[in-house]
Amino acid sequence: MTATAPATHSADHVAEPDAADPSEAVLDNPRWSSLTGAHAHLAEGNELVLRYPVDVSPFAGVRSWDDPDVWDAIVDVAGRGAEFPGPPADVVLPAGWERVSLHEGVQLVETERLRTRADDEAVVLGAGDVPDMLALVERSRPGPFLPRTYLMGRYVGIRRDGRLVAMAGERLQPEGWTEISAVTTDPDHRGQGLATRLVLDVAHHVRERGARPMLHAAGNNVNAIRLYENLGFRLRARTAFGAVRTPAP
Repeated sequence: MTATAPATHSADHVAEPDAADPSEAVLDNPRWSSLTGAHAHLAEGNELVLRYPVDVSPFAGVRSWDDPDVWDAIVDVAGRGAEFPGPPADVVLPAGWERVSLHEGVQLVETERLRTRADDEAVVLGAGDVPDMLALVERSRPGPFLPRTYLMGRYVGIRRDGRLVAMAGERLQPEGWTEISAVTTDPDHRGQGLATRLVLDVAHHVRERGARPMLHAAGNNVNAIRLYENLGFRLRARTAFGAVRTPAP
């Protein structure tokens, strides 16, 4: 099970916001909010386009796809003939640009039904655990996870006989929210509820900081979506994630 989409690019949102909760509006563009806020120290780019370092995350944020200057700003950041996340499906690409991929996803947010709790077996993971984290990702394929992804937030795991067998952590941090991500379990240890325990642990610590937990999933990952809804998350938006290629040199 994974909270991340099975691709190397982040989501662009087709939002269905809750009009009664204006704090959710920031989730229409969570990457930009994260890169100009909590993750500003990791941001690279310009006033229209920001991205994470290539060994932290493949994700990038755009201030607005409606700005006609955004295309030149992307080229300035990504270069020519390069892949870049987004844009939404309804955005018309300029001449010379190519849409490489486009997939459906969902965005889910907490509700009052979500009952979080700290997990006594969960251990905080850091720089010294990176080889084990990458090895687990290789075995379980949860989605994009790179050598310095752990810098995006708090990551926790469960070990059995010294081996890391389950993991979850924090990725995007738009204002007032934190995305739960990299939720994954070793194939030999699935069916034991380890991922659920870690999701609830991560959500617990997110709430302790005064933020609200949210997450993304691939639209076809029905088992993960059902689990998250049973835990107390609700569908906020249907999304699209993918990539385009900038014009060739």
